[in-house]
Amino acid sequence: MTHELTQHINAHQLRIGDVAPDFSARTTLGQRSLSEYRGQWLIFFSHPADFTPVCTTEFVALAKATDQFAAIDCALLGLSVDSLYAHHAWLRAIKAAFGVTVGFPVIEDPSMAIGRAYGMIDGQAQDSATIRSTYFIDPDGVVRAITSYPHNVGRSVEEMLRLLAALQRAHDGTVMTPEGWHPGDDLLMPVNVETAIDGVAADWFCTKVSDR
Repeated sequence: MTHELTQHINAHQLRIGDVAPDFSARTTLGQRSLSEYRGQWLIFFSHPADFTPVCTTEFVALAKATDQFAAIDCALLGLSVDSLYAHHAWLRAIKAAFGVTVGFPVIEDPSMAIGRAYGMIDGQAQDSATIRSTYFIDPDGVVRAITSYPHNVGRSVEEMLRLLAALQRAHDGTVMTPEGWHPGDDLLMPVNVETAIDGVAADWFCTKVSDR
């Protein structure tokens, strides 16, 4: 366990704007460190347990969308508290049942060190299962968005792709994305705080022509 990870376990829950704590762990594709993903976007996500129905639907969908994430310079990295042996067995079962190969690494976290440092372990849970937490991490290792779902509700891979694209487009601070934004839609300009208090619509709600 790295010193950085220990600090987060003993300090506060990870928040948007924090640097994601580094770690090194065994995965289904060998040893991985979070710092290896610097220079590209990363979606780091937890799932409650292997061989469960909702998690299986998510992994099938994520595996099918891996190329879409890669096309916008984003890697995927999964985690659960299950063992590496269980991970491999589950991924083989997914391949056999659905004909889908999960090509992204899945971390084993039996000590729950990573899960607790990232807030993936539900403090009210009766067991060690992780909740469906997702961390969108930018190329500098900074957490830009966090989503959390309960164990019995699956995430939307379509929304993960949409949110990632929105984060990337707004990343330089020159524009903002409105509700439901998709690439090619109109954008919003940052608010001019000094003049917005005068109630001038052009200052507090200003659209920008899309990137089309």
